[in-house]
Amino acid sequence: MDTTVTIAIYDFNEEHAVQTVDKAFGRVEDVDDVMSSYKNDSQTSILNQGSRLEGASPDLIYVIERSMYYSTISDGAFDITIMPVLDLWASKFSPGGTYQPPTQEEIDTTLELVDYSMITIEDGNISMEPGMKIALGGIAKGYAVDQAIGSLASEGITSCFVDAGGDGRYIGTKPDGTMWTVGLQNPDKQGDFITLMQLDDMAVATSGNYERYFSDAAKVSHISDPRTGYSVNELISATVIAETAMDADALATTVFVLGENEGMELIETLDGVECLIITSDKRILRSTGFAEYETTLE
Repeated sequence: MDTTVTIAIYDFNEEHAVQTVDKAFGRVEDVDDVMSSYKNDSQTSILNQGSRLEGASPDLIYVIERSMYYSTISDGAFDITIMPVLDLWASKFSPGGTYQPPTQEEIDTTLELVDYSMITIEDGNISMEPGMKIALGGIAKGYAVDQAIGSLASEGITSCFVDAGGDGRYIGTKPDGTMWTVGLQNPDKQGDFITLMQLDDMAVATSGNYERYFSDAAKVSHISDPRTGYSVNELISATVIAETAMDADALATTVFVLGENEGMELIETLDGVECLIITSDKRILRSTGFAEYETTLE
């Protein structure tokens, strides 16, 4: 998943703690082995190479099915079949490329390969139209965090957190009864925070293009809109609190693509989900219940 994973637990037995954490990391590696686009032998890469995968992992099937739910509720703003668009842009700005944006014709042609509804899952097999590819960067990290949390819980751990590149899930409280405190970094000032959140049995994820905060020249986001084929620039970041890290991960990406109005409207329709948005002109917007998680602890 090309990111750093941190696991912290409280336990009464050091040997049990070490074994438990190792097992949780093993679960993360299992997910990475299946879903990484950086590994040529992963099931995701095999599916992308041949548009079909037989005997798919239950992990992969679940994540794809769940991703299709996010696609449905966002009218396609979240779509894992965006990979051809990402590949097109990457080819233009890599050695040998034109270092110019793709033409509208190139984008339109590529968008014909972007449609989550053309993924078919049947009898443990996954198939797509020829040329289609999936990218799980907006959901796999969250799923891996949830699986690690599940592994820890199965070993009796009731106080812990797992973080994968900023996607974190926090379980229970610390032994002294205080809740986990999570800071949302201020993109304008290193070491400063926009807000502090206190979480107990909740997850949080942030999707964003922080470079825009510093420079209006940083126009190209690493997140593209599957509906248009262009990078998204309306927001600097979207932070979502939800019960699972996968929900927080996917919904943060979704809100970032949808923008402030549609994004916030979607969040307000979902139970147990809250959001904080930083707009490109540096306004900070909160969903109705987000403040309930905020604290002013120094």
